[in-house]
Amino acid sequence: MFLDPLWLLMIAPAVLLAIWAQYRVQAAYQQATQVPCSLSGAEAARLILDSQGLHDVGIEETEGFLSDHYAPAARVLRLSPGVYRGYNMAAAGIAAHEAGHALQHATQYAPLVLRNLAVPAASFGGNTSFILIILGALFQIPSLLWFGILAFGAVVVFQLINLPVEFDASARAKQQLAVLGLADQEQMEAVDDVLSAAAWTYVAATLQAILTLLYLLIRFGGVGQSDE
Repeated sequence: MFLDPLWLLMIAPAVLLAIWAQYRVQAAYQQATQVPCSLSGAEAARLILDSQGLHDVGIEETEGFLSDHYAPAARVLRLSPGVYRGYNMAAAGIAAHEAGHALQHATQYAPLVLRNLAVPAASFGGNTSFILIILGALFQIPSLLWFGILAFGAVVVFQLINLPVEFDASARAKQQLAVLGLADQEQMEAVDDVLSAAAWTYVAATLQAILTLLYLLIRFGGVGQSDE
């Protein structure tokens, strides 16, 4: 599959978009680190959470570069060192975005609930779908092949649900930074650049999943195949 010219041609737009998005993230992040903030990322996130009564949501420092995420099961924000300790708008914006996920969780934001429900199926599909598809194709077992394609479909569904979740978290982040007086116009522009760039990475991942599923349907699902 990975050497199939059709797959390479179909996936090319998503790959190019992902490369461009990663470049934008790096550039926007570096520029935003030059815009100071009166609070560190951890302090900004704590202020946002406390202002919404989420005193029980923890904030931890985790390893990695831009490995920031909200863990709903543990009810904790895990921020990378640069974000946790950084006194700049890149750190504040990213931390506020993760706090936005905690706000979604607290209000049972419907797309977040659906995303959390889709995680097991998406994890299974991401880990096993191609194994099932290859085995189904090699041994000519249509049911196994279709089960693999269906499993990968769960990844696509997850990515589609994830888009509004991420966009909404960024909107909440910017709103909270403005309401709490943590960012003036220049600072908000830096935050918007970082979060907008990050949003394109989610768009690229979703496009790649959709195009991959389309390829699987064309190549293995009988779409466009002859009867020979």
